Order: sequence, then structure tokens, then C-alpha cells
Amino acid sequence: MAAPLTLVLIVAVTIRAALFRSSLAELISERVEVVSPLNAWKRVVEGLALLDLGVSPYSGDVFHETPLIIYLFHFLIDYAEIVYMIADCITAVALYLAIQHYNKNVFRKQKYALEADRYPHDCLELMRSPKEMYYIPLKVAMFYLWNPFTILSCVAKSTCGLNNAVIALFILCTIKGSALLSAIFLALATYQSIYPLTLFAPALIFLLQRLYIPVNLRRPSFWLFTSQYAFMYFGSLAVIVCLSFFLLSSWDFIPSVYGFILSVPDLTPNIGLFWYFFAEMFEHFRLFFICVFQINVFFYSIPLSIKLKDHPVFLMFMQIAIISIFKSYPTVGDIALYMAFLPVWNHLYRFLRNIFLVCCVLLACSALFPVLWHLWIYAGSANSNFYYAITLLFNVAQILLVSDYFYAYLRREHHLSHGLYLKRKDGGEATLVLK
Repeated sequence: MAAPLTLVLIVAVTIRAALFRSSLAELISERVEVVSPLNAWKRVVEGLALLDLGVSPYSGDVFHETPLIIYLFHFLIDYAEIVYMIADCITAVALYLAIQHYNKNVFRKQKYALEADRYPHDCLELMRSPKEMYYIPLKVAMFYLWNPFTILSCVAKSTCGLNNAVIALFILCTIKGSALLSAIFLALATYQSIYPLTLFAPALIFLLQRLYIPVNLRRPSFWLFTSQYAFMYFGSLAVIVCLSFFLLSSWDFIPSVYGFILSVPDLTPNIGLFWYFFAEMFEHFRLFFICVFQINVFFYSIPLSIKLKDHPVFLMFMQIAIISIFKSYPTVGDIALYMAFLPVWNHLYRFLRNIFLVCCVLLACSALFPVLWHLWIYAGSANSNFYYAITLLFNVAQILLVSDYFYAYLRREHHLSHGLYLKRKDGGEATLVLK
């Protein structure tokens, strides 16, 4: 598989290099769907200019990235394009290796379950074959590298690509079973944007399962490992934050980065749900609804962790998707990361209900974003309601996509436990309803 993966990487790098040298690069870097006030390259350049003048990059209201990012580009500003291409390649290779290892574990568990005769006999057609699973890691790498969303994000030099690389390395280390590296990369991802904190639960559950420690609050072994992993995670996060303080000799970055993410003061239009709502919001209601919107991202961790405690990798996919939909400043680069996982769940296609409709809506919205932006900003023949309507439809389609995969996953697991062809007590065919 090394040769096909190398070919995929070469093609991806070639496409990006060609676009970097084209006249489209500047246009792409201005698109509000691709960059946000949090990760726009122009803001990084402004921060670097302030740093070179001996002024804190957080003294104004322009730069909102973390100190490690600005010091990274302080030394690599001339090689920024190469850095972003390497980041995308690292993300793809990390996802490739992670899914390759995950598929081996899935097939091994399936083999043991079949030998133990744990599945109903009419469920054999739901079993996954090695031939079917062989090319999935390569498809994941292709889905990420060749996704137009990823390419646009890379060409715009959005720092979202660097965040995706860190999350991909976290996923790889978790699936490989390295608790220390998993905690370090999760801490680094949290340091970048807060929201990856929700990935703590799936990582912990996966590592517990790998060590054959049951998720049982009454077991001392559960609390011992949980405390160890939490200590590694929070310890790594504290070290990274303190390192940022030593680089800047100031705590200014905390309100400028994390306060900016949580309070959403910049209402520049994007593909998220926050900007229009809070532009129309009365000021005395703002704090309450900010809390409601932000808690929305973290709240789903609890019920999903309970429901999917036996399936931590799928839980990880769900959490990444929820973050990309409900975060305060989303871009298309965030969406590209969770979409790269869709080939992993190709065995769920027979149970998906709305996949064709959702795909059509996502494609139509992606095409209409620049059209409605032009009509609003340049032609003056539309207003913000038009753009927000298509944004709302785009997010509804994402929610339908994720919920459809959630339904399909639970339905397959139910069939594996109770049989594919369910019968009522009177012998008639039963209908499975997810509640």
C-alpha cells in the first residue's frame, strides 16, 4: 500500500503547489467559508509584524492564534506554503496508519466473535471481509487530501490545517495505545482551540478497552487509569500554556485566544451558526445565549459517551463532527477532517436513509455560498438573510448526515445482537425504530 499512498500524496502536493502559484490563491484566502477571524493567514502576518516591532501581537484586536503558532511562523514564514502542504500530508498519513491499525483490531474481534458463535446466523451478510477493508485506509487518505475543502484550506494557508494535523496525530497515538503521546497531542489540540477537550472521553474509553479495564465506576482500576490519563493530559496542557507565557512574558494570549473563541466578539460572516444570531441579538440577552451555544458543543459528550461506550472510535468521529458544526468560528477545513472518516463506515451504507438527499444539499450549498456572498456584498441585490439561509441549510445537512450515520451504526449493532430479520410475537416482520 506504500506505492498507492505515495501516488496520492504526490498528486495532492502537485495540486496544492499549482494553486499556490496561480492567481486563485489570493481569492481563496479571502473567502469567509475558508478562513475565519481566528485562523486567517493575513492575521498571522499582522501578528508577526507586531512581534518584529517588539509589540505584543495580542495588543490589538487582530491576532487570535496561539503563541506557539506565531513563533513557528516567526522562523518559517518564508516556507509557509511548504509547512501547510507538509501538515496536510502528516494528517493524511496519520489517518491512514490509524485506520489501518483500527481495521486490524475490528477484523480480529469479528473473527473471535464468529468463532465463539456470538452472532445470529442471519447476520453473516453483515460481516466485513478483509478484501473490503483492505483499501479503506487509502480511501481515507484520498478523502482528506483530495477533498476540495482541504485543498482550499491549505491554499488559503488557514491554520485549521495545522489543528487537523495535531488531531490526526492524537487519533493515531490513541489507536496505537500510547497513552502519553495521546494525552500530549490532545493537550496540544485543546491548547489550539478548546473544543477538542470533548475528545478526552473517547480516548480514555479506547485506552481502557485496550488494557481490558471495564468502564465501571466501582472498579479501582478504572479510577487509577483515568486519573493517570487525566494527569498526563492536564499536565501537558499546563506545560504548553506555561511555555507560551515564557515566550511572550505575558498572559495576554489567554483572553485574546480563548476569550475570543468563547465570547465570539467578531461577527464576520462564516459557515457557522453564531454570527447572524448574535448580530441580531439584544445585548442584554447576549451572555445567556453565548453560554447556551457554547455548552451545546460540550453537552453531547455525556449522552454519546454513555451510548457509544463500547465503540470509542465511532464516538471520536461523532465528537469531531459535532465540533466542526457547532464551534464558534468553523471553516470548511474543519468539515474535511470528519468527512475523511466516511469510508471507514462504508459498511453502514445499506442502513443510511437520507444519504443521497444530504449529499445533494451539501453540494448545492457549497456552490451557492460564493454566489449569495457576491449578491450580498458586491451586487447589492441580496442581504445577509440570503447568506445565512444557505449557511443554516448547510449545517442542517451536516446534522442530518451525522445523525444518519449514528442511526445506521446503532441499527447494525442491534442486528448483530438480535438478528437481521426481526420478527414480532405474532410472527410478522418487525420494524426497527430508533428512539
